Amino acid sequence: MQKKFARKVKGSHSKNKYKKLVDSVYERVSNSRQDFLHKLSRKLVDESQIIVVENLHFLGMVRNRKLSKSISDVGWGMFINFLDYKLKLKDGQLVEIGRFFPSSKTCSCCSHVLDELTLDIREWDCPKCNTHHDRDGNAALNIRNEGIRILSTGGGNPVLADGGCVRPPARSE
Repeated sequence: MQKKFARKVKGSHSKNKYKKLVDSVYERVSNSRQDFLHKLSRKLVDESQIIVVENLHFLGMVRNRKLSKSISDVGWGMFINFLDYKLKLKDGQLVEIGRFFPSSKTCSCCSHVLDELTLDIREWDCPKCNTHHDRDGNAALNIRNEGIRILSTGGGNPVLADGGCVRPPARSE
């Protein structure tokens, strides 16, 4: 439809007709995306009282020209909004983990944090405890554990992203 619309003469009756057709296709795609997100968020909210998500920087991710269309099509921001308002109606809770929490490069078994983990590495072994990790599965476990930790400490004491110590250094006298 988009190709046919682009070939029509500007200001013609045919171009106006195809403009309406293209708009209806976009509306149908948008409605099907919203329908899927509503159904998925409803299913998740019905199954749980607390949902933990990672607060991602969507605008920064869309700047990646190779992934921008895929990221925009998914509608992550809209999905988080749907989860949030449905959980509030149910008296549930949405916990957001900071975007700088090293979820992928922290070992879910021994909490060892790798210095560097590039995006092309999908599986890795912990140098401390030799546990084999799938990058996404390990990140999901770490996000879950961090959400539990935040809830149990009352929302405070965030973990620093640089791997530094949370406690102030001891004074030498």
